Amino acid sequence: MLAAFRSAWPLFVGILLLMVGNGLLVTALTLRGSALGFGETAIGLMQAAYPAGSIVGCLVAPRLVAGVGHVRVFAALASLASTASLLHLLTADPWSWSAFRALSGFCFAGLYVVAESWLNGRAENAIRGSLLSVYFVSQTGGSALGQLLLMLAPPDGLLAFLLVSLLLSVALVPVMLTSSAAPTYAVPERLTLSALYRISPMGLTGALLNGAAQGAVYISLALYGDAVGLEPGAVGLLVGAAVVGGVVLQFPLGRLSDHVDRRLVIAVVAGLAVPLCLALAADAAPAPAMLYAGGGLLGGLTLPIYSLAVAHTNDQLTPGQLVPASGALVLALGCGIVVGPILGALAIQAMGPAGVFHVIGAIQGLTALVAIVRIWRGSARPISPVAAVPLAPGTTAEAARLHPGADPGLRDP
Repeated sequence: MLAAFRSAWPLFVGILLLMVGNGLLVTALTLRGSALGFGETAIGLMQAAYPAGSIVGCLVAPRLVAGVGHVRVFAALASLASTASLLHLLTADPWSWSAFRALSGFCFAGLYVVAESWLNGRAENAIRGSLLSVYFVSQTGGSALGQLLLMLAPPDGLLAFLLVSLLLSVALVPVMLTSSAAPTYAVPERLTLSALYRISPMGLTGALLNGAAQGAVYISLALYGDAVGLEPGAVGLLVGAAVVGGVVLQFPLGRLSDHVDRRLVIAVVAGLAVPLCLALAADAAPAPAMLYAGGGLLGGLTLPIYSLAVAHTNDQLTPGQLVPASGALVLALGCGIVVGPILGALAIQAMGPAGVFHVIGAIQGLTALVAIVRIWRGSARPISPVAAVPLAPGTTAEAARLHPGADPGLRDP
């Protein structure tokens, strides 16, 4: 892994700074929106604009990179994302904020495309898996660090948004100063959702449902913390604990799924989240330590499921199908993430703060049920499955090119 980092450290540093800023911004907007009087539903809709913009970005950004190159696209999108973070200070209504969030989502999707395709251009076959792991840690670790910055920069002032803009701007520096030439780029082919569903119903359905669960964890968990009276820093710790929990359990669950039926792992992990959600919902005034521990465990039982669904899908694919199938899975995940914050916000409005745990529990229960049905009705586990690799919700189809089993002809030269 050290060799993988040395080979592409400017990109990893850039992505880390981008994710610190993005992690800080997403929770700061929830808390500031609440302080400005936005209702839970308005906040959920506003935050849902980010993944909606990301879906568009995943479709458009590859053509931008193919047209004008990696460096120009990275610089333009990072600058736009930095500007979008500051625009929230100029208005105080959820409609304009939704537009700014959609712009941020579009920009970040494009930034991920640039980073992932650039990594592919530098990756040797021996370190592809390590590169993807370091990239995953940079994304999720940066997001967790961003949550902790809420203790230094309360969202009710200017500092949080200035920090976000500063981080996004500084993220340009290591990428712009790298001496390595950017690789050539070809727009990947796409696989339709219907075609992918015929190949792997569990993979596509699991990605969609897990997107909704992840949206509720990343967005609605902050709404929960604000509703029960946590300080901004404590809200950041709660969301950060969920992210860290997802990172900690990602690797052991992936390893386990390499040896037993991945659908069984998904069913057990999602099923265990249901009683945990019920316990968290039943405790109206949890002790901080128990709440953080519960949030971390909830993240661990929720966030890794997308990687398991991707790995299960890849088991059914030929090497030449990995990249186009990844695009369809990213689209399904994004659609789910759009729905998750809205469901969480509506549940909090209808049932109180504990409603978010009822929503996450219901989604996880449905995920477990789908996995059980697919074990019963689906085909047998492949004799030689591919290795599970960690994936963050911000990855795009380009990350599939880093998979060690991908067709070499689909990788950037």
